[in-house]
Amino acid sequence: MASNPTSYPALVGNSAAMVRLKCYLPKVARTDSVVLVTGESGTGKELVSREIHNLSGRCRHPIVFVNCAALPDGLLESELFGYERGAFTGAVTRSSGLLTHADGGTVVLDEIGDMSLPAQAKLLRVLETREVHRLGARGPEPLDIRFIAATNQHLEDLVQEHRFRGDLFYRLDVLHVELPPLRDRREDIPALARDILERLCGARGIKPPALGPETLATLVQYSWPGNVRELRNVLEALCVDTTDQVMPEHLPHRFQKLIQDNGVEKLDERERLLAALLSTNWNKTRAAEQLHWSRMTLYRKLHKYAIKAMET
Repeated sequence: MASNPTSYPALVGNSAAMVRLKCYLPKVARTDSVVLVTGESGTGKELVSREIHNLSGRCRHPIVFVNCAALPDGLLESELFGYERGAFTGAVTRSSGLLTHADGGTVVLDEIGDMSLPAQAKLLRVLETREVHRLGARGPEPLDIRFIAATNQHLEDLVQEHRFRGDLFYRLDVLHVELPPLRDRREDIPALARDILERLCGARGIKPPALGPETLATLVQYSWPGNVRELRNVLEALCVDTTDQVMPEHLPHRFQKLIQDNGVEKLDERERLLAALLSTNWNKTRAAEQLHWSRMTLYRKLHKYAIKAMET
């Protein structure tokens, strides 16, 4: 499908990790090299793949996502490469295949770590030759596409376990984009939560609620094993029964119970400082009192951890 730069969320956040990512992606987009995007489930690998495509010279051409885990070996060649009429029983018309549909654009090989070994061998040949051979065709056709592979698995470990081809791994791991988990960029949570709420509520034609300081502190302290996807699910529930300002008791009962049962993970000094600032609506005097610090100590810590005031 073709990509529209305004139809998907922007990369949100000003943490050090996100600033590095935002600076790196345009450089990646300017090349035509294969990209390997890695990160835990829910960190935004599809979003980053779209960003690379839309920043590239291929942005006016299609971006096609291929779910490698959902392609059985028996359908791999026909779905990816296409086929001629009569190539096999049931092939009553000619099909171009997913790779040809992306001609001039980008193919994102999602969940590449789940691709079977026979399928990996066929994909490796396409990467090496940049040609596609439709089933039943007399010869190959050239491909003009850029490949992006995405996975939440450690491909190096899969290679050691003989579950992923080493030669394919080195073909894919040319430019590597690693996405940080949400727990490693907690300072992005306020802006990210507001952006998600605005999009969800805007789609429903309702005004997004404000997030109270205590609520933001709760969101910041939670470890988010499901990353941004989990945060979105929690916030989506708030669009059903809206209120002017979301307090901790307005959060979904399942999420409240999750926090009660498991608590929040122990925060380091930087994260405790951030949570205190959020819970006091960035009142530095009250935040210092909450942390049992002097105001001068708080200012030193702000400078040490490069924390700047954010809107709440």
